[in-house]
Amino acid sequence: MIEYGAKTLPEGGYYSLPQLYTDNALIVGDSAGFLAMPALKGVHLAIHSGMLAARTAALALSKNDFSESVLKEYETLIEKSVIHKELYPVRNFRQGFTKGMIAGAFHFGTQLITGGAGFFGRLKTHPDSQATKKLMEYRKKYFKERFKGKLEFDKVLTFDKATNVYYTGVNHDEQQVPHLHVNNPATFETVNIKEYGAPCQFYCSAEVYELHTGRDGKQELRIHAENCLHCKTCDIKEPGDGITWMTPNGGNGPEYQYM
Repeated sequence: MIEYGAKTLPEGGYYSLPQLYTDNALIVGDSAGFLAMPALKGVHLAIHSGMLAARTAALALSKNDFSESVLKEYETLIEKSVIHKELYPVRNFRQGFTKGMIAGAFHFGTQLITGGAGFFGRLKTHPDSQATKKLMEYRKKYFKERFKGKLEFDKVLTFDKATNVYYTGVNHDEQQVPHLHVNNPATFETVNIKEYGAPCQFYCSAEVYELHTGRDGKQELRIHAENCLHCKTCDIKEPGDGITWMTPNGGNGPEYQYM
């Protein structure tokens, strides 16, 4: 292994783009969600958005006005650029696969014929957290339970998460206020832990979340924020928006060298 990292992909597409401008600020690249689906390519769009943002910033400097009314030009430039040309024809791509591969293939086929519209127009979207299922909806055992005693990592081709985290170079000031917040501890215990089984302990790529069982049998969530790679999966996927990710003090986090 050379290096390890983790990040969520902004797959929502054209219909998930936020307002790209506000007073004194422009949103560019991956932060804006400029990812071309289904190619899963976005570097070229990120670079292009940076160029358009620079052009807009130059306009604002010439007018000495950095309000929304001037910075709105950025959105106009985006709509006339290659970014819009790539994102708009696949605007319904991700939504089409919400009910499986077969339905997704059908939707995508119709989108290719109709320039992205499909036969049903704009497809509905919903937050990823709403797609997380409850424990009672699953019939199989947990991954670790199914492979208990058989799951081994040779640290040559396969690696455990603790080893993976080491290869990120992650560094946090452990004395700072945790940047990961459980929004409602009472609801989290009764809903996220008991009904959903604390899915954050499984989808987290850095073992930040640990479900601890005390001597009295009570379960509680322990957060090891010092491991966080800032992929923001928990902020997106946790049921009921149970966890909020915030920027850590000092910008601490993974120190990538090659990624």
